[in-house]
Amino acid sequence: MRFNPDANLDTSQIEDRRGGGGMPGGKIALGGGAGVVILLLSLLFGVNPGDLAGYTGSQSNQQPADGASLAQECRSGADANAREECRIVGFVNSIQAYWTDAFAQSGQRYTPAKTTFFTDTVQTGCGTATSEVGPFYCPEDRYVYIDLGFYDELRQKFGAKGGPLAEAYVLAHEYGHHIQDVSGAFDHGDSRDRGPQSTAVRVELQADCYAGVWARHASETGYLTNLSDADIADALNAAASIGDDRLQQEFQGRVTPEKWTHGSSDQRQHWFTTGYQSGNPDACDTSRGRV
Repeated sequence: MRFNPDANLDTSQIEDRRGGGGMPGGKIALGGGAGVVILLLSLLFGVNPGDLAGYTGSQSNQQPADGASLAQECRSGADANAREECRIVGFVNSIQAYWTDAFAQSGQRYTPAKTTFFTDTVQTGCGTATSEVGPFYCPEDRYVYIDLGFYDELRQKFGAKGGPLAEAYVLAHEYGHHIQDVSGAFDHGDSRDRGPQSTAVRVELQADCYAGVWARHASETGYLTNLSDADIADALNAAASIGDDRLQQEFQGRVTPEKWTHGSSDQRQHWFTTGYQSGNPDACDTSRGRV
């Protein structure tokens, strides 16, 4: 997978707070509208952050940069092909370009969401978050937050094979939560329940499906070349690596389905594939039937 070298990157969609710090040891504030999504995401794709105490978020090889330097360094698709942080900018641009068009085709207007890069801790509209939470979406301020060191963890601790589309899948999943937020999906039901057929799992699987829909249309946004079967395999591998069953087996030595919040490896792969093969957001209705 490569970026179109002539594509223009839009760094205004990124807020770079790396090196800015925060309140050490802070946690995401739960409650209100934030509780639905953030409570789920605070479990780092289905595992308690306490089980990942070794992750401080400081393992990224990228140096902290302010917004001005990011704009200077990440101008084109060629820069995205050369630098990780520019690649993430390109993914965000592509994801939002797709959803802008998809909403317009259905007579709606898409509300963009910025992505914030941070290191260790960050202040958000949902409270103070640490890198142990992993990438997350805050519905209170409509931002996606990510410590880029998470991608090292995805490969090293969770065993994902890596690859650019694995990185993109994580971002596209978080933007899937933004789509749920702005479209009113899952405004009903109790997302604090648990289990393979729970509302919590259905919310996460729909976000996986939306990620697959974007992947199907990624090359149409003008940022990316056509995705290969190997690229899709990388995304599916990442989805499997952070399935609840695999994480539970790895970190607690047993699988307890009644505690699932994000879905099994098979469920996550199935719904990403559903989105990718259909290319249709309407195919991502996980609110009814078995998932």
